[in-house]
Amino acid sequence: MQRFIFCFICLALFSCNRHYYTSKIEGKRLEINYSVEADSTINAFIRPYRNHIDASLDNVLSYAPETYSKKDGDLNTAIGNLMADAVYAESNPIFNKRYSKNIDFVLLNHGGIRSIISMGTVTKRTAFEVMPFENAVVVVALKGSQIHKMIEYLSVAKRAHPISKQLQITFNDSYKPLSVTLKGEAISNQKTYYVATNDYLYNGGDKMDFFKSNEGVFILDYKIRSVLIDHFKKTDTLQAKIDQRFIRKQVN
Repeated sequence: MQRFIFCFICLALFSCNRHYYTSKIEGKRLEINYSVEADSTINAFIRPYRNHIDASLDNVLSYAPETYSKKDGDLNTAIGNLMADAVYAESNPIFNKRYSKNIDFVLLNHGGIRSIISMGTVTKRTAFEVMPFENAVVVVALKGSQIHKMIEYLSVAKRAHPISKQLQITFNDSYKPLSVTLKGEAISNQKTYYVATNDYLYNGGDKMDFFKSNEGVFILDYKIRSVLIDHFKKTDTLQAKIDQRFIRKQVN
């Protein structure tokens, strides 16, 4: 009996020390396209959920009297102005309630606008199309000196990055700043300003490195997409316009 147990232990130890190696992996590519037949059972199962989501997304919130595109302007566009002003209008009450401070202005990015707003009814689906990402609002405290670096960035970028109407920037033909005012006043280097943006830009997206040197950041847990939905609900008819907040002026 002892001999049997000894042999069993030796066999177990020997078996545990075996090493296995992958010698070959085989597979084939399964392309998913319209030639693949839908499974009727699965379709029947998910249909009520799909119908519920579609009904929610297609619920009319507002109306657009014209089509808005991020390509419709030089340094500011109607859709960009709409988004920046919406972030200010919807986020400032939250920021003020939590921190007893006010947002000074908003800066977003041109590339973050992912779709047009078509003329006609505006729905939740519209908001998802314009902002399909999960980017959320953050408020960054910046000294005036950093605001000037932001202006330098915009002069080099030469793109219609959305800014809210509190900030007015005028460039010359060479994209050099002629004037920069915030609510009609000059930017003070020593003053702290509260700039609402999104977490992607705060983290250096679109090379907006001027956000790195800051006096603090405030997280609102408020997605840009939710901002748009809330704003659409409060607005019977959108009144987005290209205006004078961010322009290039010909100088003789």
